Amino acid sequence: MAAISAVFTINHVAALLGEDEDWLFDLSIDMFPEDGCLHVYGVGEDGVTAFTRDGIDNLKQIIEDEREAGKAPPKPGNAG
Repeated sequence: MAAISAVFTINHVAALLGEDEDWLFDLSIDMFPEDGCLHVYGVGEDGVTAFTRDGIDNLKQIIEDEREAGKAPPKPGNAG
């Protein structure tokens, strides 16, 4: 496995994928560090969910599975 060189915050990933951040957070609850999902802490912060590049790929697969199962909300900005 290649070393992790960057992580991407959940709000960045939501914007990148055009998805609702709260929904992505719900999907990420069952993801683990080995899946590419991390929790990043800073000074005075509660922490933020972040993903590695592999984590984004794993999240995309989860999104696809949820859409195929009819369990996904409409993308933000789409009128149903």
